[in-house]
Amino acid sequence: MKEYWYFEDFEPGQDIDLGTRTVTEDEIVAFAREFDPQPFHLDRGAAEASIFGGVIASGWHTCSMMMRMVVDGLMNRSASMGSPGLDGVRWLAPVRAGDTLNVHYRTTRVKASTSKPDRGIVWSTWVALNQHGETVCTVEGMGMFGRRPGGEARHG
Repeated sequence: MKEYWYFEDFEPGQDIDLGTRTVTEDEIVAFAREFDPQPFHLDRGAAEASIFGGVIASGWHTCSMMMRMVVDGLMNRSASMGSPGLDGVRWLAPVRAGDTLNVHYRTTRVKASTSKPDRGIVWSTWVALNQHGETVCTVEGMGMFGRRPGGEARHG
């Protein structure tokens, strides 16, 4: 993987593997207790009686884990200038204790800024797969990245 990422390093179709993370029931319950205290996130009995048949992670917990992996695996090693927002989040399958998530950052589009030549916008889809290869969550959005100092843009 690259040492440091500038806007010019992103290309449509690119897939960056950000590694894996295994989810524990303790962290599912702790997140839910603080931010999404629905019974199927907190209580084994209630969760078993639910449509999920057991405790599952909050979708927001899944997004938070993905964000951490994107920051650790890419953003903290890039000229990231933040994000103007997200276009969509989809929770496609429950995340359960013991699941191992593998997150990918897929570049879908790039555009150099015409009004601010020091940056560009990168559109991406983050994809989380479980250990069975099932897509459990997708996040579509955009990020601003600084241009390579003194470098020529490959994208425009």
